[in-house]
Amino acid sequence: QVQLVQSGGGSEQTGGSLRLSCSASGYSYSVYCMVYFRQAPGKEREPIAAIDGDGRTAYADSVKGRFTISQDKDKNNLFLQMNNLKPEDTGMYYCAADWGLCPPGFLAGGTWTRYNYPAWGPGTQVTVSS
Repeated sequence: QVQLVQSGGGSEQTGGSLRLSCSASGYSYSVYCMVYFRQAPGKEREPIAAIDGDGRTAYADSVKGRFTISQDKDKNNLFLQMNNLKPEDTGMYYCAADWGLCPPGFLAGGTWTRYNYPAWGPGTQVTVSS
């Protein structure tokens, strides 16, 4: 079973940058389908960025152009570089994943936004002050 350990996050001012990390373990093969969700105070959890095993990415409109999701070459470490942070980026950030190959249409078909991910990280808090 894939286990996800998160690090990074913290507090930053508007316009600043933070980097989140998520490490996967417990699976013999690489973890390809990885995603970050965000849950703002009083709101539902929303998917914000995803990556497949070939380095292709997808983003929610709210973070496009400011956030970059990436994986290391072993595919077991996920990163979210967050630049030009805004107060509305405040929330708990969760990484999620499925092992093995991503299903067809995972990114292009928008499946990543509604996929049932079997593995979740515990979350890390990001707070952006104005």
